[in-house]
Amino acid sequence: MFDLLVIGGGPGGYLAAERAARAGLRVALFEKENLGGVCLNEGCIPSKTLLQAAKTYTHALEADRYGVSVASASLDQAAVIRRKNKVVRTLVNGVKSKLQKAGVTVIAQEAQLLSVAPFTVAAGGQTYEGKAVILATGSSPAIPPIPGVRENLGKTVLTSREILDLTQVPKTLAVIGGGVIGLEMAAYYAAAGAKVTVVEMLSQVGGGMDNALSAFLQKSLEAKGIRILTGHRCLEIGPGRVTVQGPGTPQTLEAELVLLATGRRPNTQGLEALGVTLSKGAVVTDSQCRTNIPGLYAVGDVNGHHMLAHTAYREAEVAVATLLGKKDAMRYHANPAVIYTAPEVAWVGMTEENCRQKGTEYEAVTLSMRYSGRFVAENEGEDGLCKVIVDKKRRTVLGVHLLGSYAGEIIWGAAQMLELHLRVSEARQIIFPHPTVSEILREALWEFPDP
Repeated sequence: MFDLLVIGGGPGGYLAAERAARAGLRVALFEKENLGGVCLNEGCIPSKTLLQAAKTYTHALEADRYGVSVASASLDQAAVIRRKNKVVRTLVNGVKSKLQKAGVTVIAQEAQLLSVAPFTVAAGGQTYEGKAVILATGSSPAIPPIPGVRENLGKTVLTSREILDLTQVPKTLAVIGGGVIGLEMAAYYAAAGAKVTVVEMLSQVGGGMDNALSAFLQKSLEAKGIRILTGHRCLEIGPGRVTVQGPGTPQTLEAELVLLATGRRPNTQGLEALGVTLSKGAVVTDSQCRTNIPGLYAVGDVNGHHMLAHTAYREAEVAVATLLGKKDAMRYHANPAVIYTAPEVAWVGMTEENCRQKGTEYEAVTLSMRYSGRFVAENEGEDGLCKVIVDKKRRTVLGVHLLGSYAGEIIWGAAQMLELHLRVSEARQIIFPHPTVSEILREALWEFPDP
């Protein structure tokens, strides 16, 4: 009998298992593939490794803008993939080592929750019993019912898994979906030499990100040679082509390969039959990550709140704390998001559109990144944006939206402002190191008029 059974070895699962084991619980973790889940093996880490290669290559090509002469530069796709694989192996081994040190029993088998009273899990022909279970089964790419997709899936139609293993850069690439995955892979393969077209059904790229930043990002990516078709849907995928429909007549795009980046669906197979409450395909959880069944928790993509690794980490901590009888709760209002394109985009909290929809009176300040000395020094001929939104009455920070270098490294500080419900006057008192790009936040805060 284990104190805790964790199904899934992604960010939420492995962190929950480690935290619980370090607290003295007897823990078993089930993972059918590689520890680290989608994030480490076919998502966050591999994509950032590729994007770093693109960034280095681009810096070499544009070195003369900074007074540096580079004789020649080329990108070796096969070498990039080899390095990506090395990075992944290193980090997977690191996760394995941490779990071993914590005393977690790792079972490398596909697991199925058989019953909830008591909790029993089947894996590798054996059954395991536990006093509690944390579901961390993650998500899978959503496969849209587009003619030609199923027939060519894994061949010329790729998901986020296969696109990260290409050893040759395609001449033409169509990306269906202009969200985080689609934009990041479009940015990489365009830098690597492919002719890339992004097809997005919505009126803007980046999903629910701030409208002004979305427009700026699209313009920047288009300047790098990426064709972006917003307000378009994919009608059909055929050999070497994609047919799309926009406001006018359908058009056909050349596409040696097609990337499906149309979102992900939670892995909840078999749970509804056990009485687990689902909503829109995701497990329903409360602020302690508890399901409707006592002792059963769900963290990460499977609960559908925010399909982000850092959200899963925090949910894992909350679930384990609750299991241990400690007071803790999820608060999603200060949950940051990042798109690691060049330029980088990061945001946290409310957008202006959110404020209007909720009837929140607000004020917003938008500054060029050129107000930051370090940004100007490091980004010849480039620009970016910083938008800060505050509650007009309470003067608290409601949202921060950044487009520019280091945006993903800065946004946690903005999240802290939201988490602590800081007023503008309080946030102004924070001392920012100089010169840093993060100082743009301080500049923006001082643009707000005193009440």
